[in-house]
Order: sequence, then C-alpha cells, then structure tokens
Amino acid sequence: MAAVYKSLSKPSKKDAPTNGEPASKPTTKNRQRVLILSSRGITYRHRHLLNDLYALLPHSRKDAKLDTKTKLHQLNELADLYNCNNVLFFEARKGKDLYIWMSKAPNGPTVKCHLQNRTSSKIPYHYLHKPHPSLSSTTNNNTNQILGIVHTTSELHFPGNCLRGSRPILSFDATFTTAPHLLLIRELLTHIFGVPKGARKTKPFVDHIMGFTIADGKIWIRCFEIRETAISKSEVRSGAQPSEDDTPKEIRAGDTKISLVEIGPRFILTPIVILESSFGGPVIYENKEFVSPNQIRSDLRKSKAGRYAGRSEQQIERKAKKGDLGLRTGMERPLGELEDRVVFA
Repeated sequence: MAAVYKSLSKPSKKDAPTNGEPASKPTTKNRQRVLILSSRGITYRHRHLLNDLYALLPHSRKDAKLDTKTKLHQLNELADLYNCNNVLFFEARKGKDLYIWMSKAPNGPTVKCHLQNRTSSKIPYHYLHKPHPSLSSTTNNNTNQILGIVHTTSELHFPGNCLRGSRPILSFDATFTTAPHLLLIRELLTHIFGVPKGARKTKPFVDHIMGFTIADGKIWIRCFEIRETAISKSEVRSGAQPSEDDTPKEIRAGDTKISLVEIGPRFILTPIVILESSFGGPVIYENKEFVSPNQIRSDLRKSKAGRYAGRSEQQIERKAKKGDLGLRTGMERPLGELEDRVVFA
C-alpha cells in the first residue's frame, strides 16, 4: 500500500502547466541515513544509551558490534553497504570510558568526542540557554570530577514521552556560531539527529525537542516533550498572563498551554579532535584542554601514593628525633650480650 500511495501522490505529466506559466522547481529531498554501532566491551549503560538513540532516530540503522578498534576505515565500507551517509560509532575503553565518533561517510569530516555525564547535569534547562550567575560556580566546582555515568531513559523516570518515529525540533545554543569548529559540529549534529521529512519509519508528527547547549566547553544534550494542555478555569481566574513581548494577553478556558517535559536520555559530549576525512586524515582541530580519564585516574593514584609516602617519612623522622633526645618510649630496646634470647639462641 505504501508503494501505491507514493505512485499516486507523484505529480503526473498532465498536470504540468501549458499556458506559459513557469514550472515550479523540483524540491530537493533531504536524504540522511545514520549507521549506529558500537565496539566490543561496552557496558549495559552504554548499550541502553545506544538503544535510546536508535529509538529516537527512525532514519537510523543499527548493526552488530565492530571487532576492531584500530581499523576504523572499515566503517566507511559498512556505511556504503547499508546505504548510509552518516556514522555514529560508540567506542568503549577499559569498560569505563565511552568515546563517540560522528562521521560523514565517505568523505568526512569526523568528530571524536568523550561521552560522559556529571553531577552538574541537574542544572535547569533555562539556565543553560540563558547566562546565570550560579552557572559558572556550579560547573567550575565539578571541573575535576569525571564520572563515567550515563543516564539512560529508563533510569531517569521522567514523565515525558514522545511518539516513536516522530521528528524532533533541533535547538542549538547561540555559542555554536562563535567558532568555526563549533559550526562544523552543529552541521554534523544536524545531519545525524535531524530526521528528514518522509524518511523511512517516520511519522508526520513533531512532538519533541532536542536541545544542544555549550557550557563549560562541553556539549550538553537533552530531549524534551512538547506538551500541550488545556487551560483550566482556575488558571483563568488568576488573571492575565504576560506574553513574550510583555503585553497582557487574555486567557480563556480551553486555550492550549505549551510546556516542555524532559524525556531523556541526557549526556554530555566533550570534543577531542576533528579529522578532515572519514575516520582518518589530518587533524583540523584539537582540544588542548581535554584531559583523558586515564590521566585523571593516574593522578589520583599518585596523589594517594604521595600521601602514604609522606606519612612514612614522618614516622621515620619522629623515631630518629626520639633517638636523638634519648627517649625510648615506643622503640625496641637493643639486646645485650647476656640476654636470654642471645645466650640460649
């Protein structure tokens, strides 16, 4: 039935203008397909996040795990095999860290990001889109706090929901226009998360928003439901409600009120490098401020070892100081020649 509907919906040649009117230009279709797959060694949280993104992107195709982590150029062949021009690859390291590769196959570019979530992700949505005095202090307190925890949709228990196969509205922060590499990342995110109209498995509904915000040098990604509720009579009695242009607007019973309810998942992307081609080529951007989780864990272990070494040195110095003062408390008494343990040894 779908093929019959498409054939009947196409304009026929008889409908072409014959009275000299210029023919309308053919509209170009946005043909975007995303290949989603992961490497070996991902945890259950990473797998649930992959399934959540697959459910949110009806124009995506999920494939089995990739066996190699070094020959990533094979992903271009897989994308060509499944007729996909975008690749979303999840790379797991040491069962803790998760890196995400976003590529435009087969010519590039490619963006490698570190995927994580932190305790400051509970900042309200309007704080992320509008500068707030408490935002800088909240994020700076957790700068050195790296948690490899990803909050999936099933764990957050948000009341929001959206129709499976619906198209989202992409909302980007104004900070994306301040740097060339951010413009490139925004375009790549638009191709991956922007569901084209009329794509396979899509439904003609727009009922959720995906927000992309830059704060603390990271990309914060949230998903919200567009909820329309009828205004009750109690809200009408409360009086007029100011609109966006600060002019009073009369509220009537039965009018719809639009609000945003978070759905999930929520995660944060830290850009690391941008490659010119697809999974290869020269580096056109590198984040000098990024510190790998391995280095952070190594520094923590060294700091703990340094504290233990300092305590050991203090004990040795304390014993030496007591010996110089002639204090024998807490120290072993030297054995004499006539001690029983020496004579009857």
